[in-house]
Amino acid sequence: MRQIAVSYNTVWSMKQKIMQVMKERDDSHPLSGTIQLDDVYWGGEQHGGSRGRDSENKTPYVTAVSINEEGHPIAMSMTVIKGFRLTEISQWARQHLQPGSHVISNGLACFAAVKDAGCVHKSIITGGGYQSVTKEEFTWVNTMIGNVKDAVTGTYHAIGEKHLPRYFAKFCYRFNRRFHLGDMLPWFVYIALRTPPMPNRLLKMAESCG
Repeated sequence: MRQIAVSYNTVWSMKQKIMQVMKERDDSHPLSGTIQLDDVYWGGEQHGGSRGRDSENKTPYVTAVSINEEGHPIAMSMTVIKGFRLTEISQWARQHLQPGSHVISNGLACFAAVKDAGCVHKSIITGGGYQSVTKEEFTWVNTMIGNVKDAVTGTYHAIGEKHLPRYFAKFCYRFNRRFHLGDMLPWFVYIALRTPPMPNRLLKMAESCG
């Protein structure tokens, strides 16, 4: 920042606006085909807080990865939600999944709500512990979850919950365009010019979900 003579606040705002463009673009492109779906939490228990899924220190989010007929990953989506409830998953699916997609999830009851978006749903009971992350049906969604968590925690000291959606969007946007690296920058400039402006006050408010 010293080399380019700009303040931290300026750099932070630029970064957030760039990631917001990425988020809005991918939000307009729902996943399709065969999709692996999983429930994830960001963060963990802290001293004095509650434990387990209901911990106020954990942020719930949905991770979905579409795969082709050969079983290779095509695109992914990571979306912060308010909780793993039927209404939340129904709303998420209507925005992020194409009707007619085949969704494979674990046995979490709320995932049945993807059918509200016109998707076919298959539930697989995974159980708990290490065995739950070794099932072939969830290979790629588990891999993406691990890769993004490692990348975020290895790069950033701390990320506020309200800004998580943008950081997830950055990784998803780049992953979803990895086969078109040469076109990524021109495409980004094109969509950035067509994305509504977001003042700093809105950037700092961010969004708790989405």
